[in-house]
Amino acid sequence: MDHRGRLLLACAAIVGLFLVVQLGALAFVEPAVEQDLQEFEDGGDSSLSLALVLGILAMTGVMLAALRYGGASVLRGFILLASVYIAFFALDVLVPAIIEPTVGGVSVNLLAVGGALGLGGALYAYPEWYVVDTAGVVMGIGAAGLFGINFGVTAALVLLVVLAVYDAISVYGTEHMLTLASGVMEMRVPVVLVVPLSLSYSYLDTDPPDTATPSDEDDDPTGDAAETPEEDDDPTGDAAETPEEDDDPTTGTDTGTAAADRDALFIGLGDAIIPTVLVASVAVFVDAGPTISLLVVETSLPAVTAMVGTLLGLVALLWLVTRGRAHAGLPLLNGGAIAGYLVGALASGLTLAEAVGLGGVL
Repeated sequence: MDHRGRLLLACAAIVGLFLVVQLGALAFVEPAVEQDLQEFEDGGDSSLSLALVLGILAMTGVMLAALRYGGASVLRGFILLASVYIAFFALDVLVPAIIEPTVGGVSVNLLAVGGALGLGGALYAYPEWYVVDTAGVVMGIGAAGLFGINFGVTAALVLLVVLAVYDAISVYGTEHMLTLASGVMEMRVPVVLVVPLSLSYSYLDTDPPDTATPSDEDDDPTGDAAETPEEDDDPTGDAAETPEEDDDPTTGTDTGTAAADRDALFIGLGDAIIPTVLVASVAVFVDAGPTISLLVVETSLPAVTAMVGTLLGLVALLWLVTRGRAHAGLPLLNGGAIAGYLVGALASGLTLAEAVGLGGVL
């Protein structure tokens, strides 16, 4: 298979990974509500979204400080522990409790515990790309599902809009993600999804991104979109980029000759999680339109159209970045999810005010 064919196959794999996260989140939400994992039955309000955004900003600052002052190993340990914790919630909901002893009066799903610890151990000992992807997908399902069942549609919409704006600023306006991207790449933790373009590719042997500025490199190192080896990832997750295209960074025009040594595509895990929060929220809080069966789950039309909108945004993002330019991921992905949801909501008989949660106000 030629290089173009492998690149298209890798793009299709990224779409597939997104679809798995979305379907997994939809499968997660109903049993999660039944297991009382929903802290805000009414979906809370937009202050939840703003609090989460502030938390993301604070975590970004902590990570940058840790990398700058020699705390990378501590930071990696924290991320691995968080990975195990989130993976446990996902597996505890989705994996049947075949072995469920009682410990201290609490039933424990040993398969979920074992699976989460196994993922954590594999990430620590051998974080090859398929280990990182497996952990990332499980984490994505758990994180998107947990936020989705607790964030009502209004809160979810505010979250998606604010993070899309922040992502655009961090990619096109500032360069504070540059050091973070390099450090995260070295830590080999599941904040990215990795899709190789060749069977011989090893994530363990991939060098971290250079510390050149956008004017020095053919890509935007702050960018969050799909990206090949010289990856740049926003921990909120948003970068898609292919590296080392024969591209003129001063004009943004692609000369059309891709480098032969492109090895993999990377996309931030947050790019999959954030729009899926809206999909999960709609599945829980919007009771409108026909029910549609999607493989192993059933959900409403607006949730399905939000998924379709996300995937269309992803296809557009991948088309842009495979032409050799870095782009912010969340504006396209979140924009697609929101547009898709609104189309489905209106088709299901809701007014625009009702669709955005302002039916009682307007």
